Amino acid sequence: MLIFDLHTIGNKLLMIRRRSGMTQAEVAEAAGLSDRTYADIERGSVNMRIETVLKICAALHITPDEIFTKDNHSLAARQEELWHRLNACSPKDRETALELLSIYLKSIADDE
Repeated sequence: MLIFDLHTIGNKLLMIRRRSGMTQAEVAEAAGLSDRTYADIERGSVNMRIETVLKICAALHITPDEIFTKDNHSLAARQEELWHRLNACSPKDRETALELLSIYLKSIADDE
């Protein structure tokens, strides 16, 4: 799902920048923007032209969909965590968990 809220987009850029270990000044320089302009973008107080989006994405080594779409990474991370926890269970407990999941999935499929 697309995100249109400038504050949400700015927050995503902030998190991505921090994760990459870059400062605002470093991203601004790599994208050919002033420090002030990039700071305003992260605050969500200005709209960006597509050229600016592409420059920022190149500076952060990301694609535009990483800032303009809802983050499903948290869902993927939760699935991965559950997968690891399931694999750490005894075979009997793993069988029980899978059976419970199977029953649940069948119940929601029957409701549709």
